[in-house]
Amino acid sequence: MIRFLTAGESHGKCLTAIVEGFPSNLSIDLKRINQKLAERQGGYGRGGRMRIETDTVEILSGVRGGKTLGSPIALKIENKDWANWKDTMDPENIIMIEEVTKPRPGHADLSGAIKYNHTDIRNVLERASARETAIRVAVGSLCQHLLEDFGIMLFGHVIQIGNVRSSTSFNQQLFMDRMKSSELKCLDSEAEGDMIKFIDEVKKNGDSVGGVVEVVATGVPVGLGSHVNWDRKLDARIAGALMSIQAIKGVEFGLGLKSAELPGSQVHDEIAFEKERGYIRTTNNSGGIEGGMTNGEDIVVRAFMKPIPTLYKPLKTVDVNSKTVHEASVERSDICAVPAAGVVAECTVAWEIASAMVEKFAGDSIEEMKRNYDEYMKYVKSR
Repeated sequence: MIRFLTAGESHGKCLTAIVEGFPSNLSIDLKRINQKLAERQGGYGRGGRMRIETDTVEILSGVRGGKTLGSPIALKIENKDWANWKDTMDPENIIMIEEVTKPRPGHADLSGAIKYNHTDIRNVLERASARETAIRVAVGSLCQHLLEDFGIMLFGHVIQIGNVRSSTSFNQQLFMDRMKSSELKCLDSEAEGDMIKFIDEVKKNGDSVGGVVEVVATGVPVGLGSHVNWDRKLDARIAGALMSIQAIKGVEFGLGLKSAELPGSQVHDEIAFEKERGYIRTTNNSGGIEGGMTNGEDIVVRAFMKPIPTLYKPLKTVDVNSKTVHEASVERSDICAVPAAGVVAECTVAWEIASAMVEKFAGDSIEEMKRNYDEYMKYVKSR
């Protein structure tokens, strides 16, 4: 099995992660990880923090000469904004304390302060911040290195901002062409123009906006996950992981919620057989997962992101000290972070698929994993 743990605060010294269970001899390209981090920082509607940070990851252990050792991999991303916050966030000696006492509606602020008995809400918001997703993107990028060795590719893109929706279905070549120039990681150029206008209007009103991102995983073999227990179902694991991303409020696969409106004859994917491909589905309404297991079709999953809770026209709240009504605190924030959420979602799905691959084709080295995978694929083609 593989597992990881992250640590770090939004304005602390750095973000870190420990990743355990990766096979040895997997080639790692640091530039590719940093490129994925740069993608997370981009997108129309991002805030001032992204002009301060230029995220790059440092590998502290577990990789030598560009290849994994099989030992734990330690990752680090420095927070450049730490220089401006040292007096407030130093682990040993805080020189300047300006307590945050006005919790933001829709944020972890109030519940976290009550749960952990904090009077200064900064002790909550620093860790609850979506800044934490930077290190998760680095971890997910490692997973994409592993998956691509088995021909599995992942693509995250935006399909909706507010009430403006893309009408263009996923196409891999279109994705590769559009992502070079798209400000919102959207395949539909016309819809993207309307999305940008919508974001501008929201910004004028001091508000924020959410949206929907879609992740498509191609080349996934049949049989990842399991039907035998609830916690081994791959769609449940992917859904849970996506829900752990800050501001994600819903997840659907394939037809998703629309499945509840249609008769079964228009929902379930008919099965066919082709000599070269073996068993296939003539449609992919299930989003590539049936009974908690991959069925060999593309995994298609969407995550629904609510608007960011920091508003430049703040909502009403209650000061936790005086119990009087005030406007909520304002932290430097984005108007729209949906494109960034698409990158985070892509890397999150990569983690869960990589985890399932390691479980299914267990091996201490990448060579051993590939031997196990090749034997399994021979078996699948013989069915």
